[in-house]
Amino acid sequence: MVQTQEPTIERVNQAVDAILTVLGNPDSDLHAQALDAFRHSDYQTVKRLASTNLSDSYCKALGYLGGALKLTPNTDTILAESARAAADFVREKTLHQLGTAIAKALN
Repeated sequence: MVQTQEPTIERVNQAVDAILTVLGNPDSDLHAQALDAFRHSDYQTVKRLASTNLSDSYCKALGYLGGALKLTPNTDTILAESARAAADFVREKTLHQLGTAIAKALN
């Protein structure tokens, strides 16, 4: 059985840090803008970037995180969705890198 505890800001910040670590350093201007806005607590800008770049998992992951810091009953869900988007970003980035390496090797 899973023991649940109410999230605290300290625990949520640990989860946010873990997600930011997975996302890594931004590798585009869009990602740099989103991360900078997030770090400056400008969550509305981050959400706008996520809503206008719908296929970008990096922005999507950051777009969720501002809501997690509000400690609502949805905090667990918000963190889970952000983590899934971060994992999607890493997967997409890895597939792109592998595709490029294979193309280089075979051409």
